[in-house]
Amino acid sequence: MNPPSTSSSVQVPLLDLVAQYAALREEILPAITAVLDSQHCVNGPAVGELESALADYCGSKFAIGVSSGTDALIAALMALDIRPGDEVITTPYTFFATAGSIWRAGATPVFVDIEPDTFNIDPSRIEPAITERTRAIMPVHLFGQMADMTAITDIAQRRGLHIIEDAAQAIGATQHGRKAGSLSAIGCFSFYPTKNLGAAGDAGLCTTDDPALYHRLLTLRNHGAQQRYFHEEVGGNFRLDTLQAAYLLKKLPHLEAWHQQRRDNAALYDELFADVDEVITPAVAPGNVSIFNQYVVRVPAACRDALQKHLTSCNVGTAIYYPLSLHEQQCFASLGGKHGDFPESERAAAESLALPIYPELTETQVRHVVASMQAFFAAP
Repeated sequence: MNPPSTSSSVQVPLLDLVAQYAALREEILPAITAVLDSQHCVNGPAVGELESALADYCGSKFAIGVSSGTDALIAALMALDIRPGDEVITTPYTFFATAGSIWRAGATPVFVDIEPDTFNIDPSRIEPAITERTRAIMPVHLFGQMADMTAITDIAQRRGLHIIEDAAQAIGATQHGRKAGSLSAIGCFSFYPTKNLGAAGDAGLCTTDDPALYHRLLTLRNHGAQQRYFHEEVGGNFRLDTLQAAYLLKKLPHLEAWHQQRRDNAALYDELFADVDEVITPAVAPGNVSIFNQYVVRVPAACRDALQKHLTSCNVGTAIYYPLSLHEQQCFASLGGKHGDFPESERAAAESLALPIYPELTETQVRHVVASMQAFFAAP
């Protein structure tokens, strides 16, 4: 296949954070200035305000601001006493922090394959992977769509296991009307700048309905201390900066509108790709409402990389999430994973391509992305 040379004045970055910030600049700067003027930069009032607002938004009784999505996962594992020798079942097709946090807790990540249509963990494969050492299941709500929590909850309840939701990419996503992060012992979120609700750096959140877990998470995020210099256990420095909380508070009221704009963009992509046989558009499972943190299509593996190069020449930003499944990562070699163990995850790694989906994307830009891909596949 020889892709056509394409010149266009249309620019379509994968994500345009500058445009989003510009629209909110006059709201955000006074909030940041107020924090700096107060010099209450750690555990300032904005942290509590954000936690209250996000607990309400996520449909949970409690929310605990933390320093990153990764630290949210680590704190959740610590709060549930996941320790060396324990196993946690999760997916091999996700961002590294999912399995990395399990490893850092001293436990062993046990991978099971994904559903080919949603990219999420396949519940039918979970139970055969449970052993006497299994303590928890960590499903990931990938690309903004929730995993099948009905099936996963049924397994966990029958087998006496904890669930930790990795909802880093899914704040505001719903399943049968329930919000991501509200269907488990602890939900974990990331506010990395590329997320639908992005901070000005690293930030994260844990949610829970359990008062005991809430108080333990508060303690763990502050070096295991509720009273300064008196440490009940060894925790971590997982505190959420006041500046980040103030920043997020100004963005939160816009989140639902941004979700809808992403869904509208996804619907336009779906319509325009309907006659492009080489492109498989994202499937949203019945009962799910996705927030489309990413719009990830499947294309033939043999031409995926050439297509990405062609789109770059057409001024279209793309990304590959994720090019190597976690069971094949060098750092997990001791787990004994090898190519062929999880074919659906491996196939997704070879075929997936993320296209621009951010709220500020225009119809002209979407049409340019699709036209550029059509031209590629039409080339002899």
